[in-house]
Amino acid sequence: MNRSPRPAASPALREPAALDAHIVVVDDDPRLRRLLQRYLTEQGFRVSIAASAQEARQVLGFMQPDALVLDITMPGENGLELTRDLRNEGLDFPILLLTARGEPEDRIIGLEAGADDYLGKPFEPRELLLRLKAHLRRFAPPPPTNNLRIVRLGELEFDPARSLLSGKDGTVHLTGGESALLAVLARHPNEVLSRLEIAQTLEMDEIGERAVDVQVTRLRRRIEPDPREPRFLQTVRGKGYVLKPGL
Repeated sequence: MNRSPRPAASPALREPAALDAHIVVVDDDPRLRRLLQRYLTEQGFRVSIAASAQEARQVLGFMQPDALVLDITMPGENGLELTRDLRNEGLDFPILLLTARGEPEDRIIGLEAGADDYLGKPFEPRELLLRLKAHLRRFAPPPPTNNLRIVRLGELEFDPARSLLSGKDGTVHLTGGESALLAVLARHPNEVLSRLEIAQTLEMDEIGERAVDVQVTRLRRRIEPDPREPRFLQTVRGKGYVLKPGL
């Protein structure tokens, strides 16, 4: 990080998304771990730390955090490998990757692995805090409403009010990012949404519009009979994406 963390904000200024959320920080740099643990604790989070993917697995073995801050470059199993494994295991809390490599293509690789965000080192603690809060808001259950209709996608049904996708065999697991994207599209069926509109709605505009493309690719694997020939989540060249419900 560029400098020591700033003093804690007063409790009155803390956002509800930060209060009592449990964050796991995984990094092999002991100084950075201590700084992040102190700073995030001062901001109202509960924080656990781990020095490796192996230690992180031990922590995750007895609790599921609200978010994971994960360094990519670590001895042994790296952050990308751990991210892929966690997603394959069905764990869907936000994962924010930290790395000294900040090239756009590196970011896309991280998103493809299942991460929700990517922050290059060095970084400002305040930026990490803002991104964590944004993802916690995005993963939070939506407020109840009776104004949203069930969306039919072939043999699947999506309930936007509960962010629940189900089929003949029961609930279809979605990560928080996939569920948030489908909820946005389901609220505007048959309406073309630009990548920028989607990114801003999901508070992903800091990562870039290509992050939307990655999430769309992941979502198509869940809802399309053939993701290579999408029926429901279609690309409109030069404009964006449109969800077309149907049988």
